[in-house]
Amino acid sequence: MSGIIPSSSVARKFAMAISALFLVFFLLMHVSINALSLFSKDAFNTASHFMGTNPLIQFVMQPILMVGIMYHIIMGIVLELKNKSARSIKYVVNKGNANSTWMSRNMIYTGLAIFFFLILHFKHFWVEEINYKYIEHLPSDPNRYYDELVETFHSSITTIVYVIAFVFLSLHLLHGFQSAFQSLGVDSRKAKCIKTLGKVYAIAIPFIFIVIALYHHFNH
Repeated sequence: MSGIIPSSSVARKFAMAISALFLVFFLLMHVSINALSLFSKDAFNTASHFMGTNPLIQFVMQPILMVGIMYHIIMGIVLELKNKSARSIKYVVNKGNANSTWMSRNMIYTGLAIFFFLILHFKHFWVEEINYKYIEHLPSDPNRYYDELVETFHSSITTIVYVIAFVFLSLHLLHGFQSAFQSLGVDSRKAKCIKTLGKVYAIAIPFIFIVIALYHHFNH
């Protein structure tokens, strides 16, 4: 573990930022493909089939994504523990509100909520996909993806869990997006632009995911 966790505080924050921005890019691609299901069943099936059968994506990008997610989670826990251990002086009155936001003080908790959601998400899609292709060896059906997506959101409980998880994702991104750029040493003159972009991204991406979940729950 020590070989993949940087020893210095600056290096740890840099590694955390790189993994965060990698996942930010993945979310953008992920929501773009899923949003196709709102407009065209065929377009969604075509895009999903390409992603699900392309060897580069399946055997290179997908493992990198898995590693990136786990690394981001591990780094988040490490940073939280390091920050707590660094607070040698305990204050009687917590004045955290004076110089930090609720999101920044609770990144570890929103992150853990997203992690537990990912377990459910992987079960619904990734595990089922692995079972379909590599365990049961079922014949490739390029038109099955839309129906599988719709089936997932038939359940009211599942839909509610997804919506709540996307709210947590938004809260996590509201601080994490701009924090990642700050850790990479982005020019302070660009900070306002990045902060605005971060807010738009942190609200828009989870909102679209919520719309997708609710649309397929109420319209099928």
